[in-house]
Amino acid sequence: MIRSILTVSLGTLASRLLGFARDSMIAALLGTGAVADAFLVAFQLVNVARRLLSEGALNAALVPTWLRLRDTEGALAASGFAGRVLGTISAAMIAVAALLGLAMPFVITVLAPGFAGHETLQIAVDDARLMLPYLAFAGPVTVMLALASAQSRFALTAFSPVLFNIALIAVMIALILMPRDAGFAALVLAATIGLAGLLQLLILIARRRGDAVAAPLRVSLDPEMRRFLGRALPGMAASAAPQLLIVAGAVIASASPSAVSWLYFANRLIELPLGMVGVAMGTVLIPELTRSLRGGDKDVIAHAESRALELAIGLALPATLGLIALSEPIVRLLFEHGAFTAGDTAATAQALVFLALGLPAQVLVKALSPAFFAREDTLAPLWATLKAVVVAIVCAILLGHFFGAAGIAAGIALGAWSNALSLIRQGAASFGFSVDQAARRRLPRIVAAALIMGGALWLATSVAAAPTHGIAQAVILLLLIAGGIAAYALFLTLFAVTSWREAVNAIRQGRPRDLHTDLPTDLRA
Repeated sequence: MIRSILTVSLGTLASRLLGFARDSMIAALLGTGAVADAFLVAFQLVNVARRLLSEGALNAALVPTWLRLRDTEGALAASGFAGRVLGTISAAMIAVAALLGLAMPFVITVLAPGFAGHETLQIAVDDARLMLPYLAFAGPVTVMLALASAQSRFALTAFSPVLFNIALIAVMIALILMPRDAGFAALVLAATIGLAGLLQLLILIARRRGDAVAAPLRVSLDPEMRRFLGRALPGMAASAAPQLLIVAGAVIASASPSAVSWLYFANRLIELPLGMVGVAMGTVLIPELTRSLRGGDKDVIAHAESRALELAIGLALPATLGLIALSEPIVRLLFEHGAFTAGDTAATAQALVFLALGLPAQVLVKALSPAFFAREDTLAPLWATLKAVVVAIVCAILLGHFFGAAGIAAGIALGAWSNALSLIRQGAASFGFSVDQAARRRLPRIVAAALIMGGALWLATSVAAAPTHGIAQAVILLLLIAGGIAAYALFLTLFAVTSWREAVNAIRQGRPRDLHTDLPTDLRA
């Protein structure tokens, strides 16, 4: 399982790093004023709608159903079902994009009520309409990637989003070389986003030519498809919980100038570890747990759930502490260019600290949800997500009144913890999470190693002087990050959690198609 998760994580890392370059250039081109706020609200609308489908969301319903049909009725039945899903989802997304285009003024007013009565509203509407083709193409792209995951072809799923960021970066380089006003730059970027979806779809079609895993292609609303959609729609909403929480925060923040931009750029830093760890585990765990549940092997289920919990805490907790300790240096290095000022850096860093406090909860949600999805239960995660959104909105209103954008970020973090705790309670009551003895021994040691690393990193940043030169900033920040990783690895070894040899062996011996072969000898027997 580690090998598959590493594949998805590396693809996500490449996409997120390119995303940082993209967002750094957006910050330099647009700054944090009205044009930037309008563009980012429109971008979040399309991005959240896309993520309702992608980043493992459609896996929640499609992968278990496809595997069940393949195992019980044969490959032909599974292929026919996949063809109906591909055709129906594609037609539905085209229709949704067209309807959103017509209703866009109302949609933007609901998402950003603070824009009403200002020019910012029309700018956001124009930007969002230009982005809508990307949403239409996201339907077939997501179904094709989910089918690849069901066949344990994770590399295609992992590296596909890289194309989107490459297209945007190329256009922004041209805009920087040929300077134009921020409004024109925002319109060009919005149009590029729409075309990037088409590019992604064409490349996938070329890669999958001759593949009969989804054939024949047709639109259908037969009873089986209706049952699938009844499970898929709640699963899509539940899997997009982090993005829905950010949208809830943006609704509250829209009344404050530049607050939407501060929250957006802070959340981009949260999405790196969340994507590498949470999305990767969600993508890999659903097919693995589905196979384990169909085999009825409780030891295999316990092994998968325990390793997922260890990876979630072992990677999310040090990332949280690192983002808190290095919040201002990271924001300054990545975004403080052009129209993005030192004041924007301070406000974004403060929001980042509070958003980071919710990161472990968001990763836990990504690790816990597959246990429900593999059992074809998408309603429990949906109710947990809806409750989390309500908690986030109420807390953001209360805390935002006193602490501004930082208070709204704190409300989002509280919403994330509400989601995680709801899933833990529901899972324990419904089927019981299986945590083996090895996980019970390792988890306290993982937490101790992360806390020691976080304390050492905080001391190092308080002692180190903040350089003004960009290259010096980058070198010192990279040294601090490398030192934190080395210290964490050292303490994991000293506390007998794992070793480099064990980690390398796990990666070399991983067999994505058969979790059973990854078990220790005693469990395998």
